[in-house]
Amino acid sequence: MKKVFAFVAMMGLLTFGVNQTINAQEETEAIDIEEVAQEDSAAVDSIAAAEDVEAPAEAEEEEEGQGLHKTIKVKFIEGSAGFMALVAIAMIFGLALCIERIIFLSLSEINSKKLLEDIQAALENGDVEGAKAICRDTRGPVASICYQGMLRIDEGLDVVERSVVSYGSVQASNLEKNLSWITLFIAMSPSLGFLGTVIGMVQAFDDIQKAGDISPNVVAGGMKVALITTIFGIIVALILQVFYNYILSKVEALNTDMEDSSVSLLDIIMKYNLKFKK
Repeated sequence: MKKVFAFVAMMGLLTFGVNQTINAQEETEAIDIEEVAQEDSAAVDSIAAAEDVEAPAEAEEEEEGQGLHKTIKVKFIEGSAGFMALVAIAMIFGLALCIERIIFLSLSEINSKKLLEDIQAALENGDVEGAKAICRDTRGPVASICYQGMLRIDEGLDVVERSVVSYGSVQASNLEKNLSWITLFIAMSPSLGFLGTVIGMVQAFDDIQKAGDISPNVVAGGMKVALITTIFGIIVALILQVFYNYILSKVEALNTDMEDSSVSLLDIIMKYNLKFKK
């Protein structure tokens, strides 16, 4: 009987101990869960606060981007739509001509050294037609000059030289095509801006005369038109001037290449004549 009582008491103690341990673990886990939840909520709050801080910043950036575009449109309209439209047309036509020249000059550039080496290799074998085919199948002014020289290779070195020089002048003129129009638009853009300035000043004096008073509100409208048109005209001229100088640098490089290639071609033809026409 004592053994049974002791067994029951032991089982009761073990059960109570297990229950207490489970309850303690559950309380600990509940506390941990609450702490994690609090940490997560704090993290979420901090992220939300950061997003709230970033959102206005991004909104401000978007507003600034849209504001710049909107400001340009507003200033364009405020600068008298007639004169601002003329400045915009000058910029469009000027940029179109600049892009056309840049594409043309870029396609005119070739590896002239390799071309002359191929011509020399063909002439060393006496293959004049092969040399002509090489020149004919190659694009650019240098190849065209070489082809003109090869067409008169049997007429003497003097005839070849005159032909190369004459055709080189033609090719140089082709390279400089439309540059005068670009300079026209470069000069026209600030001139239109200055014309708008003068008209804006006249408008300001007209407003003063009508109001009979010199006040900032009366003068501001005409002065704004004057300054905005001048600014846009100068900006357009600067943009076109940068493109124009770049085009001139490419034209000068191609002219130098044509001159060097012409001299090298005459040397190649002279060696061919000495070798095959003794």
